[in-house]
Amino acid sequence: MSTRSASARTLTSRTLRDVVFVEGVRTPFGKAGDKGQYAQTRSDDLMVKVIRELLRRHPELPPERIDEVGVAAATQTGDQGLTIGRTSAILAGLPRSVPGFAIDRMCAGAMTAVTTVASGIVAGGYDVAIAGGVEHMGHHPMGEGADPNPRFVADRLVDPSALNMGSTAENLHDEYPALTKQRADSYAASSQDKYAKAWANGKIQPDFVSVATRSADGWGLATADEMPRPGTTVEALAGLRTPFRPHGRVTAGNSSGLTDGATGCLLVAADVAEELGLPARMRMVSFAFAGVAPETMGTGPIPATEKALAKAGLTIGDIGLIEINEAFAVQVLAFLDHFGLADDDPRVNEYGGAIAMGHPLASSGVRLMSQLARQFADHPEVRYGLTTMCVGLGMGGTVVWENPHFSANTEGV
Repeated sequence: MSTRSASARTLTSRTLRDVVFVEGVRTPFGKAGDKGQYAQTRSDDLMVKVIRELLRRHPELPPERIDEVGVAAATQTGDQGLTIGRTSAILAGLPRSVPGFAIDRMCAGAMTAVTTVASGIVAGGYDVAIAGGVEHMGHHPMGEGADPNPRFVADRLVDPSALNMGSTAENLHDEYPALTKQRADSYAASSQDKYAKAWANGKIQPDFVSVATRSADGWGLATADEMPRPGTTVEALAGLRTPFRPHGRVTAGNSSGLTDGATGCLLVAADVAEELGLPARMRMVSFAFAGVAPETMGTGPIPATEKALAKAGLTIGDIGLIEINEAFAVQVLAFLDHFGLADDDPRVNEYGGAIAMGHPLASSGVRLMSQLARQFADHPEVRYGLTTMCVGLGMGGTVVWENPHFSANTEGV
């Protein structure tokens, strides 16, 4: 038999491998702008802190075993440019043999970095990979340097409002009258309250890596998110201005804020995790991305979740925990209504969400996963959970995960 045919037979007979989520960490999230805690901190340095923390937490992982570093950024220029997956790997001190790449799917950048390297693990291309994302919205405002083709509007390929995320949220309120401003404000206040309770119970802090910062006042240390507004009430939110439309319904209070931050996670083939003694906090079951009308991009998680559930052979009733990114409250409400879930369903965003802690665009996907992993450990009665988010220009992404701590003998959700 020729060498070529023997090799081909080996490739075609290779067993697809399970992918496990070993660890997820993030920087505290900061307010974008001159007064934010990261105003004088580089994006790549935020990513370096995340990579180093992943390795610090897992000394049992030889750095040379890392096969890839995939890092997402929605604006790939300046300190977020130059193939940030590779540059941050070098800056973090990984062996020069470790490659890296940059990726962009706007808000779902880190989620796409995860699914991309996970696919490589499944196929046998990688054993161990780091995936994450970073966004410094203070240095790089959303859409900075972008030059949308005039045909988008001239040829009526998209509604002009599709290029403004706040306007797409207003469009959702228009399309679904049941999604009222009062419901959005109530959901937003609940997100703030859940985050405050999770913080008080020490559920947020374990994901953090502290970051040394500097400002005109000297050196500091970022140890907490800057965005939360504890004590927020529906009454206070009702009086906020609506910047995207006169007499509209979308406000700063029922939306995620402009945020700086970075996230990262370790993804490993299940057999390699066992070999190296790495913990398996979640097992990837399926994932899917889907497109929707760009002018109502907030509906993206709905078809993405339907596709991911179908691939897994599951229904929404099988899902015991949901982490959905809160770009806008109305977008979450559209998802909940579609799947017949209550606004206050305890399975949804147990620790609060982006309305409270912020949404540094490309980094948020891994933040959702890290929180789901911690909730799995606290909920052995839950077998399956999912992470999902809407994406600019009309997309959604969903990943379904299995809880390795699941016990069929535990009553629960």
